[in-house]
Amino acid sequence: MQTCIPGDETKKTREIYQQIFYVIYIAQSLSSLLVHLIFSTKDRYPFLVENELMLRTYAYLGGILREASCPSLVIGGTPDHVHAFFRLSRTQDVAKIVELLKSRSSRWIKAKGVEKFAWQRGYGCFSVGQSQVEGLVRYIQNQAEHHLNVSFQDEFRQFLRRYEISFDERYVWD
Repeated sequence: MQTCIPGDETKKTREIYQQIFYVIYIAQSLSSLLVHLIFSTKDRYPFLVENELMLRTYAYLGGILREASCPSLVIGGTPDHVHAFFRLSRTQDVAKIVELLKSRSSRWIKAKGVEKFAWQRGYGCFSVGQSQVEGLVRYIQNQAEHHLNVSFQDEFRQFLRRYEISFDERYVWD
């Protein structure tokens, strides 16, 4: 057995310490990732103008997130776009969750009689700190009032600027 005098560690001893440290301190994977996802209907057409369909769509999206182990905190929006605020599971990635939400909900909405329904191709996804939770929940719950004064495009631009995301207008609005 090799002994080690402090300050006289060999490369092999350091490697052993690093392995022990990893096993002791990183044995469990934990995360808390809060995600604010925004996406629009194709060409921002108000497909979800019927209030019942809109509310059922939000509930359906929440069910998709729950099944993916990404519980929603709130889902809301207007007839032409959705805000989904949820906890991202440590085993999921954002792109896969967005694909799941859009594809499943699109099929579901079409089956409800909105045959030409489609979501836009792109989306915006923003990280949220724990101290921002209450404010964001209120913001999403008050989307109808908020959009009396601000268009979806202006709102989206504001988020992109706030999060310092560079963008080219030619490619944002498919």
